[in-house]
Amino acid sequence: MPAAEPAVPVLLRGTDRAAFAVAFVARLRRAGLRVGITETDDLARALAVSPPTSRTVLYWTARVSLVRRHDDLAVFERVFATVFDDTPPLPLSRSALPPKSRENSVHVAVPGTGGETTAEGEGLPWATLPAAVAAGDESADDGLGLPELQPSALAALADVPFEELDQAQTEALGAALRAALTHWPQRRGRRHRTDPAGRRVALRPTIARARRTGWEAITVVRERPIPRPRRVVMLCDVSESMRAQAAAYLQLMRAFTTVADAEVFAFATRLTRLTVPLRHTSAREAIDQAGAAVDDRFGGTRIAGNITALLDSHHGDTVRGGVVVVASDGWDSDPPEAMTVAMARLRRRAYRVLWLNPRAGTPGWTPKVGGMAAALPFCDRLLPAATFTDLTEAVHHLHDLSRPASFRSSPAR
Repeated sequence: MPAAEPAVPVLLRGTDRAAFAVAFVARLRRAGLRVGITETDDLARALAVSPPTSRTVLYWTARVSLVRRHDDLAVFERVFATVFDDTPPLPLSRSALPPKSRENSVHVAVPGTGGETTAEGEGLPWATLPAAVAAGDESADDGLGLPELQPSALAALADVPFEELDQAQTEALGAALRAALTHWPQRRGRRHRTDPAGRRVALRPTIARARRTGWEAITVVRERPIPRPRRVVMLCDVSESMRAQAAAYLQLMRAFTTVADAEVFAFATRLTRLTVPLRHTSAREAIDQAGAAVDDRFGGTRIAGNITALLDSHHGDTVRGGVVVVASDGWDSDPPEAMTVAMARLRRRAYRVLWLNPRAGTPGWTPKVGGMAAALPFCDRLLPAATFTDLTEAVHHLHDLSRPASFRSSPAR
């Protein structure tokens, strides 16, 4: 019988190849070498296909897998020599060095997948072992303190009531509202564009293609309407009962005017158009100009009278076919019969009516106020608006206002 061939020694026998590749790439990154996830995966796969039998084979396997630019070759060779030579390691990551491994050899024995343990001088380099593994004592948690996760400044203020926010915090959350306004309600336009999924046949392109096939319409070109942004009109209550929410609602109104072509009005005892002042480039200047324009704020409330005044004015055509957003707590000095008449007119002219009430999210709250109870049958949605989280959800809800099926499935609360 022929003599058995001697087993070829394999470098890093019993070592987790993926862990080694990740640890070695981490050393290269700390040295300034730009290595991505793709190169790391290439190294792990190369070590699995061709296990290195010597330091030279390992060098070329890692170099071919990780080095993509000639300028990075010097950094790679320096890090490779630091990890695999018998010279003392360079100070690339001294903080990651476990206390017990600094006095021992360069390599640390690691148990393999089959239960065996690597011999001395093999295994993972000491710099690849985390402190928890290198310590050897699982019960000790010295130096293993995890950072406590804290919310961001905006996330911490998202559920804070409006009356507890200062001017700077309100402006910051107003900027977040403008960033969240990514979807806008749309309507069907009169212009069309070609679309394979369209329901309408485009006659001119179809006939033009039929000229090539003896006037036989082999290829049918279809088209669909181009959607247009739907007009949004917002009415904000700035009476005394809405003092705490007035500044936040002005930020929402400014988001509507700056991001899209919206018409915004403030009302207390009379109606004031704030579209032009709120379009100012400076947020603080826009709010100051809007506050100066409303000279009857923090007084009484006439919701029905102001809705009627809007419909009777030359701005009443902006409501036709648009989405009307009313932000108010429903307290009205006008009789409920006047609210019923005004809301009925508004509902016939508008496409959808959305009502934001700061007290709608209170547990056990019911719309028993005369004005709110009279307006509720004509609203498609009644949403809470006591925090910036509620306003953000209301902003996201605007996109659903273009889909009539959603309103048939879930009526207003």
